[in-house]
Amino acid sequence: MLLFFTLGLLIHFVFFASIFDIYFTSPLVHGMTPQFTPLPPPARRLVLFVADGLRADALYELDENGNSRAPFIRQACKLIQRHLLKCYSENIIMHEGSWGISHTRVPTESRPGHVALIAGFYEDVSAVAKGWKENPVEFDSLFNESKYTWSWGSPDILPMFAKGASGDHVYTYSYDAKREDFGAQDATKLDTWVFDNVKDFFHRARNNQSLFSKLNEEKIVFFLHLLGIDTNGHAHRPSSRDYKDNIKKVDDGVKEIVSMFNHFYGNDGKTTFIFTSDHGMTDWGSHGAGHPSETLTPLVTWGAGIKYPQRVSAQQFDDAFLKEWRLENWKRLDVNQADIAPLMTSLIGVPFPLNSVGILPVDYLNNTDLFKAESMFTNAVQILEQFKVKMTQKKEVTLPFLFTPFKLLSDSKQFNILRKARSYIKHRKFDEVVSLCKELIHLALKGLSYYHTYDRFFLGVNVVIGFVGWISYASLLIIKSHSNLIKGVSKEVKKPSHLLPCSFVAVGILVAFFLLIQACPWTYYVYGLLPVPIWYAVLREFQVIQDLVASVLTYPLSHFVGYLLAFTLGIEVLVLSFFYRYMLTAGLTAFAAWPFLTRLWTRAKMTSLSWTFFSLLLAVFPLMPVVGRKPDISLVMGSGLLVLLLSLCVVTSLMKRKDSFIKEELLVHLLQVLSTVLSMYVVYSTQSSLLRKQGLPLMNQIISWATLGAYCNCQCILYSGKTWRRNGLGKNQFLRTSSLIVPLLSSPVLFQRLFSILLSLMSTYLLLSTGYEALFPLVLSCLMFVWINIEQETLQQSGVCCKQKVTSIQFSYNTDITQFRQLYLDDIRRAFFLVFFLVTAFFGTGNIASINSFDLASVYCFLTVFSPFMMGALMMWKILIPFVLVMCAFEAVQLTTQLSSKSLFLIVLVISDIMALHFFFLVKDYGSWLDIGTSISHYVIVMSMTIFLVFLNGLVQLLTTKKLRLCGKPKSHFM
Repeated sequence: MLLFFTLGLLIHFVFFASIFDIYFTSPLVHGMTPQFTPLPPPARRLVLFVADGLRADALYELDENGNSRAPFIRQACKLIQRHLLKCYSENIIMHEGSWGISHTRVPTESRPGHVALIAGFYEDVSAVAKGWKENPVEFDSLFNESKYTWSWGSPDILPMFAKGASGDHVYTYSYDAKREDFGAQDATKLDTWVFDNVKDFFHRARNNQSLFSKLNEEKIVFFLHLLGIDTNGHAHRPSSRDYKDNIKKVDDGVKEIVSMFNHFYGNDGKTTFIFTSDHGMTDWGSHGAGHPSETLTPLVTWGAGIKYPQRVSAQQFDDAFLKEWRLENWKRLDVNQADIAPLMTSLIGVPFPLNSVGILPVDYLNNTDLFKAESMFTNAVQILEQFKVKMTQKKEVTLPFLFTPFKLLSDSKQFNILRKARSYIKHRKFDEVVSLCKELIHLALKGLSYYHTYDRFFLGVNVVIGFVGWISYASLLIIKSHSNLIKGVSKEVKKPSHLLPCSFVAVGILVAFFLLIQACPWTYYVYGLLPVPIWYAVLREFQVIQDLVASVLTYPLSHFVGYLLAFTLGIEVLVLSFFYRYMLTAGLTAFAAWPFLTRLWTRAKMTSLSWTFFSLLLAVFPLMPVVGRKPDISLVMGSGLLVLLLSLCVVTSLMKRKDSFIKEELLVHLLQVLSTVLSMYVVYSTQSSLLRKQGLPLMNQIISWATLGAYCNCQCILYSGKTWRRNGLGKNQFLRTSSLIVPLLSSPVLFQRLFSILLSLMSTYLLLSTGYEALFPLVLSCLMFVWINIEQETLQQSGVCCKQKVTSIQFSYNTDITQFRQLYLDDIRRAFFLVFFLVTAFFGTGNIASINSFDLASVYCFLTVFSPFMMGALMMWKILIPFVLVMCAFEAVQLTTQLSSKSLFLIVLVISDIMALHFFFLVKDYGSWLDIGTSISHYVIVMSMTIFLVFLNGLVQLLTTKKLRLCGKPKSHFM
């Protein structure tokens, strides 16, 4: 069985990795020739302002007094004669430049947003996951193509475009990462630092001849990354005064920088300014998904080569933004975020970034029609070059008779379109050139997608065949080794034939040869050859399959169809819950009614009522908003008080049982209660301090990390180092132990150990909570306690003898194998309950229902300085806590129902794999990027859960069965 689980784990790792080879491969190709417009550019230099986290509506809308938060960029008001408040047009949108909305793509995060802006392509998710500070893949960018680039801002963004740039012409100036503090008194200092350093830089340049000479070169870029708005949005929400005031500070800073540039260069009219954002932000202060507040960002351009404002009477937009922003009379020009990169390159005359897929927005250009046509033609040739390289690469590794070219853009069609475009330019038909080049670009982008996904069908078929084979084999193993389904049906076992293994060896050789002659990557061999041994293992159990069919035929057809429909309905509810959280409510409501549909109600009324009550109570959580939208510390405090009240009741009842509750274990419980009290204090104190903008108190931070990673430290004061050495733990080693050690000091009696685990985890969970989700693990645990009781009732109802009462059962590391029984049909329901509760643990409060459920406020008790990986780790631990509670209850259910953990775990594995197969078919490579990203994330979540359960099962067994003592040698309790 150990070998089976090891192989199963490896197979699931392969299935998990397959999604990255099929959907997450990098779209980048190399070997293209740089393309640039042959005509003189309108600008010598470009200044790019990126206000991180700025929503389009936050910049464009007017406040309650009819004034703009950004008077320089949008609109200014001035007191003129006769004390009348009127607006004057000395601003960018209405006087100097063009404006619109830049539409971003999912994920709406800083890294992919800046890559789209500066490099012109949408970075694949696998590259985003590899790091924030470096380039995991080589790509060309505007900065790399420029003569010189100077950049100021965040240390998380600037190095990404400096590393890998050819030569030594990209200069970065970053503040210390510690400045990115969400609890800081004034996050606008991040932007003030940028503006001040830019002004100091130009002041020094006047006395530095070498620098002054570089600043007067052509094709230079200045990049100002402004992080203050994003920081204030996360810390205080976009509706806060801090966020809105930060916009005003940025507007003032931009005005000063523009004035300084004009003064430094003597108003030569050769500077282009672009103001935009990498992504927006939701009302609850997060980003990453596809809500309009995240994907709609502002774009304001002015200066050399930019078209002046255009007054219009009507515009072609379906939304109501123009009227809300009172900009309906000023022409709005929307673009995709990647389109900004070719716009910037054409303005200063540098080659288009080689991997750019942006389409030049010619409506922004204030230049000759010839310049627009030539720029558009260059844009089309640059994207066509990528298409040609991609096609050549795929053609070289595919057998000629198997290669299927992209028919919509054949070589002859490419030649005809380019020839016709050149002819139109010659005959000055510039509008026709632009239209024709756009058509060519759209075809080339379709072709790029076609060749990028060329092997997707082949790989997908192999993974599905392997998936189905594995599910079949696991099901046969359950039926053969852990059930009575085919007992008495089995016939005489025949000697295995040599034909079967020889046939599969031949198939494997043919597959390997086919992949070899096409020079496929080594991963293709894994996906192509893996189904061969899996299906060989399935067909070796042909006798079991025959016996299974014979056994099923003996069942009444109506019963068989009913069970099959119930199982299918349960699987579909689980799958739908990933898309619609309220399906969890529907499932929990059905669970609540379950005792009344069976004889449980007559056997155990109190247990049935408790099950119904807590099922309905837990069913409320999926109906509530995603956590983080409306922080409410009072609910966290309320949850802590309930934990303390429950602890008091449990400790009081246990103290009466002197035979089973010694002083040592009482001390452990009291320390856990003290930890809960400290957690409540830290949460309240931290919230108050942040509201006063005094940052995270150091003592609160120390207590939080001590509670998370060294819960037992406080006990070092009570016991000497000799005691720890007698227990096999050195003092330093003990100080490094996790908070999960504490439950090992409690009694191994089932409910006492589970309650100790709950107390240990709740103290940490409270520190990571901002609102109603603090109640979630408490309600979930109550339902888990009832589940353990009700499952023993169902077992007694089915006639299986139970030797012990639940209150007297102890967790034991070594369980007598003779206690185990064979699987019954009802055990499928138990396994289904586990999977459903695990999914509820995932999506019950929306912790990972979508990317933008990530609420930075959840980790403010631990740190407020921006650290994506540390913050992500803390959030993952928060998600893990309900998982651990469910798995501990499942371990208890297996013990109380006298069932082998391996047999029940196999059923769970099969259910999870069937769900994963569903999501594999539901993965999309079309439609909106939100739909594509969501479909892929669902598959990744289910596969991660399947793999993770194997490791979590081992952790839970350690938590529930091991027993440490504060004095004397370690001791384990056995039944």
